[in-house]
Amino acid sequence: MIETLSWSPGTAAERMAPAAPPGELEVAAILPRQAKSVSDTGLDARLVAALALKTLHATGRAPLPLLAGRLRLSVSVLREVLAGLMTEQQAEVAWCGESDIDVQYQLTPIGQRAALAALAECRYVGPAPVTLAAWRALIERQSLRQPGASRPRAADLAALLAGDALDAAQRDLLGAALQSQRALLLHGPSGSGKTTLARKLARLLPGAVAVPHAVLIGGRIVRLYDPACHPAPLPLARQLEERRSCDARWVICQRPLVHVGADFDAADFELRFDSEHGVLQAPPQLQANNGILVIDDLGRQRLPASELLNRWLGPLDGGPLRLGGQAESLPFDALLVFVTNLAPSSVFDPAMLRRVGYRIGLGALPDAGYRALVRRQCRLRGLDCPENVLEHLVTRLHRQSGTPLLACYPQELLGRLSDFASLAGAEPCLSIAALEQAWNSVCASVPTPAAGIAS
Repeated sequence: MIETLSWSPGTAAERMAPAAPPGELEVAAILPRQAKSVSDTGLDARLVAALALKTLHATGRAPLPLLAGRLRLSVSVLREVLAGLMTEQQAEVAWCGESDIDVQYQLTPIGQRAALAALAECRYVGPAPVTLAAWRALIERQSLRQPGASRPRAADLAALLAGDALDAAQRDLLGAALQSQRALLLHGPSGSGKTTLARKLARLLPGAVAVPHAVLIGGRIVRLYDPACHPAPLPLARQLEERRSCDARWVICQRPLVHVGADFDAADFELRFDSEHGVLQAPPQLQANNGILVIDDLGRQRLPASELLNRWLGPLDGGPLRLGGQAESLPFDALLVFVTNLAPSSVFDPAMLRRVGYRIGLGALPDAGYRALVRRQCRLRGLDCPENVLEHLVTRLHRQSGTPLLACYPQELLGRLSDFASLAGAEPCLSIAALEQAWNSVCASVPTPAAGIAS
């Protein structure tokens, strides 16, 4: 049974901290202030008490700072909660030191039974959740759609995509999409670099954001934070841990990048129960808030593309985002990037296509762009790139076989060349013979060019 304890809207916990003094880069300005009392957390006292009982059950005898760290609550909040548990004879002081912070607590037999009852209702043990109202308010504040929000500059875009052989018109379209935060469609043949490009865009989103460990949605605790989606910006990570004035229920991270492929179906976009850990997990669209949600292989999912599009384009147009059986409207603020190797007209009807803000077609690279990409991949791998070998790749292997100059080939070919060299116990070297071996392993049906060409 999922925990359904009641809760009330947050008060002080939802107020933002004042401007950070010099040297405290953004952290205090991003995070809410630390809650000093249970009412400040915005949570019902019974929910916090249940979390404390379950934590003590898991740790056994535990000092006060350990409990505060596990629940990400201030010592003053924990003292208030533990005082209530001791009044109910569910917890007791197991040991006292010389200072008021040097105290260890443990459950009484009554408390053990109460902890088991709480675990039977909800197995979640971890940081206390934040309220939906607090989460929604911070997402709105962090939104790149806010007037005056930072935007990627043309120079940033050019630097990031310098080695991708995109033409100026394509870079301008990408830049305009990032400026507008409207949905973006990348389409083109498999291997044209669409997915790689979509994932790269996350590196252009400015600023750090706060993400809660867990959120209370409809009275249920939902785990939201995922280190894979929410990596910490290194300059802020240690500073965050040392800030005692900020609410530790939140984590500072880079703007998230969430990538969804063809294996997802409708159920994966709802709250899902993790039976192994006994907790509810947030779906991708909630984890992507204030970042990028990439829907890859659009048109190949097990649910109609129109349903996928309506699911998110509606909220971006101002409509509510609700999950199955959920009455409350949930926040959704992400740059939507759709990726497909199908013709857009086969995936979208005309009305839906008009709702996609920007559409960029990727395909075969121009000759000069492809050569530049090969040279760049060679530099990244520490390989020399002889001009005669590069000419052989373009004029003999690609052109004679009719294989388009797609962005996927340089990295794939050089990777296989290194694999074959490693097998032979040799250092990789870009020669015509080594290149042809790699080429034939990729394009087995392509006839080997005429022999007699010296390497």
